[in-house]
Amino acid sequence: MPIKLHCDHCGKKIEAPDSAGGKWGKCPACHNKVYVPQPVADDELKLAPIDETEEQRRKRLMHESYELTKDILHEDAPAPAEPSGGVPEISEADLTNHVIHYLRQMADGDLDEAQSTAEHITPHRRQAIALLESLARSDPPDPELEDVPKQVLAGLIRNLRTRLS
Repeated sequence: MPIKLHCDHCGKKIEAPDSAGGKWGKCPACHNKVYVPQPVADDELKLAPIDETEEQRRKRLMHESYELTKDILHEDAPAPAEPSGGVPEISEADLTNHVIHYLRQMADGDLDEAQSTAEHITPHRRQAIALLESLARSDPPDPELEDVPKQVLAGLIRNLRTRLS
């Protein structure tokens, strides 16, 4: 059975005898060197029989892994928030203090503390968004945030506003 290939240079289909497999030859059309691959054997690949006990063991282990993962994820999931009658009131000064502390913590890279501070801000979304807009417009920032570059502070304010939206 001849070996069928295409010339890499001109793309012409070439049929070479089995004896040419693994050797270099010339393309009859463009006369460039062409490598003739070894002929492909039509032998069927013999597979080992499936070990049913091993297959059952694998399925059992996969099921156990799934159950353990589900338990771990369920265990770590935060408890759903209890619906409350309303959000407790917060003074504008306290909310401003929380927002400024959050921005300072983010600028300093204290992400865990910033996350905790954000939890105090989140229930007061509307009030905090209005406060963030006024902070973004104010030219001299709060004295606690003076050393933070303006672009960084603007980005932190945008991120908190997005988080609250």
